[in-house]
Amino acid sequence: MTSKLPFSVEQPRGDASDLFGPTGAASEDVADERSFFADQPTRETNLAKAASTRAAMQPEAHYLGHRERLRSRFRDGGETALADYEILELLLFRLIPRRDTKPIAKALLSRFQTLAGVLGAPPALLQEVKGVGETVALDLKLIASVAQRMLKSELREKQVLSSWSAVIDYCHAAMAYETTEQFRILFLDKRNVLIADEIQGRGTVDHTPVYPREVVKRALELSATAIILVHNHPSGDPTPSRADIDMTRTIVETAKPLGITVHDHIIIGKDGHASLKGLRLI
Repeated sequence: MTSKLPFSVEQPRGDASDLFGPTGAASEDVADERSFFADQPTRETNLAKAASTRAAMQPEAHYLGHRERLRSRFRDGGETALADYEILELLLFRLIPRRDTKPIAKALLSRFQTLAGVLGAPPALLQEVKGVGETVALDLKLIASVAQRMLKSELREKQVLSSWSAVIDYCHAAMAYETTEQFRILFLDKRNVLIADEIQGRGTVDHTPVYPREVVKRALELSATAIILVHNHPSGDPTPSRADIDMTRTIVETAKPLGITVHDHIIIGKDGHASLKGLRLI
């Protein structure tokens, strides 16, 4: 007779499939779980896809085609194929890449009248035009400086008196649109070649203090034998005043005994220039 322990329970035998279902189901569940988490798109991915979708749905900015047409006209026909506002607009493309620059170009010309007026305007006034910030204003002044350097290079190693139109062009670009008076001197050697170009004084809207002895002293320091005096009238009218004439004659009288010739005194205005020698005032 076989005896069994009172608490002995015979356990049925089986394999893992009895607990977890069909063989391998547990490992498949783990794999499925890993796959689930691995395939979830990140927030950044979703945002990138949304942005791409929006970009694809949006029409191309209207000014992009206009820019390419303007570039083509300039490439094929040069600057004569474009109006002043279009030249300025073409320039602003580089400075303001993601905006329609036509309204800004027209606003600048409306405020400052001409392309030269825009490039000659002080940065603070340029920034008063909507759409023009500090960076754009400084870039425009940089372009103006490049233009002035180009004009000045035309005077280098040349007899200034035989390049008079180049002298006028340079002085006009450098001074015509200044908001205060400047007194500038061109120092020449015995061949009338430019030695130096210096601003000797800055003043108010209608006056610059000039000291004849200082003018002559600087000419002697540079070994200059001739000088050309230049100053601007911010009002725009280059007509010489009585004070302009008297000051010029005093410099002529001070310089002459020291062998320094005053060739001319040019007054620059927005509307042109005046030559005291041409007017027979010296």
